[in-house]
Amino acid sequence: MNPPPTGASSEPGERPVKHPVAKLRPRARRGSLFEYVHDPDDENRYGRPGPPLSRTSAFYRGFWATVGVLLAVGLATAFNEAGSAVMLVLVSAFLAVGLNPIVELLISRGWRRGWAVLAIALLLLTIATIVVVVLVGVLRNQILSFVDDAPHLLNDLKKHKTIAHLDQKYHIISSLQTKLEDPNFAEKTFGGVFNVGLSVFKAVGETVVVFVLTLYFLAALPQLKRGIYSLAPASRRERVGQLGDEILRRVGRYVIGAFLVALLAGTVSAIFLLIVGLGQYALPLAVMVALLDLVPLVGSLLGAAIVSIVGLANSLPIGIACIIFYLIYETLEGYVIYPRVMRSSVDVPEYVTIVAVLVGGSVAGVLGALLALPLAAAGLLLVREVWVRRQNVA
Repeated sequence: MNPPPTGASSEPGERPVKHPVAKLRPRARRGSLFEYVHDPDDENRYGRPGPPLSRTSAFYRGFWATVGVLLAVGLATAFNEAGSAVMLVLVSAFLAVGLNPIVELLISRGWRRGWAVLAIALLLLTIATIVVVVLVGVLRNQILSFVDDAPHLLNDLKKHKTIAHLDQKYHIISSLQTKLEDPNFAEKTFGGVFNVGLSVFKAVGETVVVFVLTLYFLAALPQLKRGIYSLAPASRRERVGQLGDEILRRVGRYVIGAFLVALLAGTVSAIFLLIVGLGQYALPLAVMVALLDLVPLVGSLLGAAIVSIVGLANSLPIGIACIIFYLIYETLEGYVIYPRVMRSSVDVPEYVTIVAVLVGGSVAGVLGALLALPLAAAGLLLVREVWVRRQNVA
């Protein structure tokens, strides 16, 4: 006859005897460090747990409000400390989005994305090499000539009665002449040879970083988009993806359109300056006009004003010719060229453009003014497609 199993009673009606190790089994279970294993004997060992902390209590609200404020201050401080790095990332992303339509065009012709990005990189390197080898020497000579002639140009500018009267009142030209005639002007302006070298080295380093980041963003743009769109709920992911793709398309078209308009303005200005007899300053002034023309609304007017002042300082007929030329060209650019180029890219009213450029320029300088218009276009698209539609349905 087999013996009764351990823990079982041998006589009917007797209370079964528990195995002496059975009480320790719940504690022997493996789990996480903070896993709670229920044991009836532990109910009152350390006292009864109190009620949960009320979420409406002043302590609870004050604690989490303080945590939120500290987190916001920490993020703002970190963003401020890493401001230059963040700017480089933003510029790289902006350029990648602007170059993406060209990559998409090559992909539609049967290219793979990697080869298309490589072709864009080689094209950019070729353009940069041509600019450095061919134009830098000529540009340097013309800039030095312009700086040397600047005091004489200002002196000739003071011969005009209206300008001389304004200078006697505000002393703008006189102060510029005093600074330019100072033999230590270059050292005071640029901080000496060592600081100039550091500035050039920093600019070259930042350019290389922007170039590499732009290529990385351009190559990984589909994966980045999918990763960002996956943060949206599954029920809205398709619509979020469509809105995001439309924003990226508009930003890309804006970048290409702005570059073409600026290139046209610089080319036309160089040809005009060669015709009117300002060939010795044609290249630096044309480059300046092209760069300023990238800034919406105010950049082209500022470039035209600077060229006109240089023309007036050279001679009165040349100055009048510059004023007439830029009055005609700015009218054509503002009402014909720019609207035709930007018609399919951004749809932003004029007053929104003015406010966006002013706010962007005050927050982040020239870079903020450059990014202001595409960001305003993206914001308007989201407001129209999300907020306004929801209000119409409600």
